[in-house]
Amino acid sequence: MRLSDTCIRRPVFATVLSLVIVLLGLVSYSRLQVREYPKIDEPTVTVSTSYLGAAADIIETQVTKPLEDSIAGIEGVDVLTSISRPERSQITVRFRLDRDPDGAAADVRDRVARVRARLPDTVDEPVIAKVEADANPIIWLAFSSDVLSPLEVSDIANRLVKPRLQTLPGAADVRIFGERKFAMRIWLDPDRLAGFSLTPGDVEDALRRQNVEFPSGRIESRQREFTVVSRSDLQRVGEFENVVVRSVNGYPVRIRDVGRVAVAPQDERSIVRFNGRPAISLGLIKQATANPLTLAQALKAELPRLQEELPDGVSVSIANDNTLFIERSIRSVYVTIAEAIVLVALVIFLFLGTIRASIIPLVTIPVCLIGAATLMLVAGFSLNTLTLLALVLAIGLVVDDSIVVLENIHRHVEDGMEPVQAAFRGAREVGFAVVAMTLTLAAVYAPVAFTTGRIGRLFIEFALTLAGAVLVSGFIALTLSPMLCSRL
Repeated sequence: MRLSDTCIRRPVFATVLSLVIVLLGLVSYSRLQVREYPKIDEPTVTVSTSYLGAAADIIETQVTKPLEDSIAGIEGVDVLTSISRPERSQITVRFRLDRDPDGAAADVRDRVARVRARLPDTVDEPVIAKVEADANPIIWLAFSSDVLSPLEVSDIANRLVKPRLQTLPGAADVRIFGERKFAMRIWLDPDRLAGFSLTPGDVEDALRRQNVEFPSGRIESRQREFTVVSRSDLQRVGEFENVVVRSVNGYPVRIRDVGRVAVAPQDERSIVRFNGRPAISLGLIKQATANPLTLAQALKAELPRLQEELPDGVSVSIANDNTLFIERSIRSVYVTIAEAIVLVALVIFLFLGTIRASIIPLVTIPVCLIGAATLMLVAGFSLNTLTLLALVLAIGLVVDDSIVVLENIHRHVEDGMEPVQAAFRGAREVGFAVVAMTLTLAAVYAPVAFTTGRIGRLFIEFALTLAGAVLVSGFIALTLSPMLCSRL
């Protein structure tokens, strides 16, 4: 073949071709996304609605049911589930794999807008969001203290720690669980309310009227301008206690007359405990294309500096690290790749009998595996357990073409022909056979990529990665291998 003849005549050209493949493969490998498994999740959209003070049955009949009836008619819906809890409704819509996620979210948003007028007036606006597998935290941190209160620990985590973690490379968001936000809480005494013929609604109306902040404009003169700030909103406990609810028989009934006011957590319905102790948990979410192992390393490098800046008595520790399984799983596959290379090298040496001849097919292995990374990046694949498994299986396949070329050339050398002439003749004799064998091997695995459903999504990266490595091996067998054989 002309390609093989050119590489034999110009060994530098053949070497440069292989080096370009290796260089592109290394650059592509560094940019591949790392995952545990290929991304096979169906498009999923959630609709979350809050209705303060409503019981679960009211949430179901007045919020969840109207939304469900409207969403059910969207094209491509596979599974529709809903959960109605006190004060909260959550509807999860899972679409078929062939449905576009952005189009699905737009359709859900349109259907929700249609029935918005049928929902109660005081209900919060429904929140429509696309759900992705990457939107779950991959690392959990636990903050606890025997000195500070949960309110203070939560404030430290929110003001000091969260902004630091959001700047880590590959971090998308940081969620706080078990958070205790500062709020002004009012506990009403029902007996005192009844004594003044008042209801909790009267207290709420009084707070709405008197705890407001109005824009007050500005004062202008010829030389100066002043912005007027009216401090009409309530800030302190005493200010809330002095709010007049209503005048009863000429006596102004204040909030302190019917209850007590204190600074307390806004919500205490959720709690986080770590090793039996109350804690505040932070969940670190990675970006969709970020490497979770890189993010985990950056976090572990930042934790000692973060611990030094925390107040005395506050400790931070990693409660759960999902990247450990990914790291160890990928590491085990790398070990398998090394073991496979050693076994293939021993088998080749056993049958060829010489170390120099055995080196030629062994050179094919790293070039093909690294070159396959370029095809993976172009196809949008990730570095996961299945693609690495494909590379393990490819180790035994990529050497076949080189062994065929080497054996044919070596046969002519044993017959007394010069290595260069043997390389020309041997490569020409088996050139088309190598092409046919390469295409046959690739054709065996490529059809797996056309499998539909979740199974097809799962194995498409496996099949095409293996086929890509085989195609690279065929190119190397026609370029680098004949050149090396001519130098035997």
